[in-house]
Amino acid sequence: MFGAVIHAPGDVRYEERPDPTILEPSDAIVRTVAACVCGSDLWRYRGIAPVPKPTPIGHEFCGVVEEVGDAVTTVKPGDFVVGGFNPSDNTCPVCRKGAQANCLHGAHYDGAQADRIRIPWADGTLLATPGTPDEDLIPSILTLSDVMCTGWHAAVSANVGPGRSVAVVGDGAVGLCAVLASVQLGAETVIAMSRHDNRRRVAREFGATHIVTERDEAGAEAVKALTNGIGADCVLECVGTESARLQAVGAIRPGGDIGLVGVPHGDLPINDLFWRNVGVKGGPAHVRSYLPHLLELVLDRTINPGLVFDLDLPLSEIGEAYAAMDERRAIKSLVRP
Repeated sequence: MFGAVIHAPGDVRYEERPDPTILEPSDAIVRTVAACVCGSDLWRYRGIAPVPKPTPIGHEFCGVVEEVGDAVTTVKPGDFVVGGFNPSDNTCPVCRKGAQANCLHGAHYDGAQADRIRIPWADGTLLATPGTPDEDLIPSILTLSDVMCTGWHAAVSANVGPGRSVAVVGDGAVGLCAVLASVQLGAETVIAMSRHDNRRRVAREFGATHIVTERDEAGAEAVKALTNGIGADCVLECVGTESARLQAVGAIRPGGDIGLVGVPHGDLPINDLFWRNVGVKGGPAHVRSYLPHLLELVLDRTINPGLVFDLDLPLSEIGEAYAAMDERRAIKSLVRP
């Protein structure tokens, strides 16, 4: 089979790789129908995270089950499935609390930007659709492996709900999905912070009520101007850089809640947050908790998070898929084997 391998910053190659095999009775093998590049993959592509050796890459996928281990009972060959970026057994004491991202037996994929993928803990990770989904739904189903669930996690972590005001820091796929999640959860005011026309258009389509183009202190002041001069009830930080985190802190009101889902690359001003009674929660999304509800919303066409994909390429052009996102020529790149 073939798949993506990152060799060094700026160097992702389409290479022949060994076919995956069942290693544990709880495994499954999935033939990939669609995969994609994640903003977190760009940390390595940009040299911010180390690449000590050539490494298969990718963690978002949907596809068809080809083979299952003897212990797998919830999916079978021929099922169309989606699975979260963080495999979990969904039975350990932590998973039973709904925190599957922190499963005591959690695992990782050996590169999901590939023709086939070995899925650890298939019963706890995969969710099958009722029959083969319509082709036009595949991009939205693919978002459920990460970005839609991550945007949802940001909103849940910040206690987004009816009547609340929300500011979203970050206009990548996760930030845009956080806008969509906030609207679905009933927020009254949803402020997308974006300078890019194509991303603002998607934010508006997802239900953003306001767009703020300013950043830093001016951005915080613009959010306050839309929220009775005090800042948003909820701020969703969907980037992870220190500047994004400080933007979130500047935009939150006293007593508000920040949802952090950007992979962290900076500190928070804890003393400031303490004295302003600001709540902070977040981390990797508990995808398996959110999947059933969000898959239902996608299948009945209530939401269309697949709009975040504005570049669709064959897997063989994985290098261009990365370059386009790195250069902000694409919001999110979808690749098909």
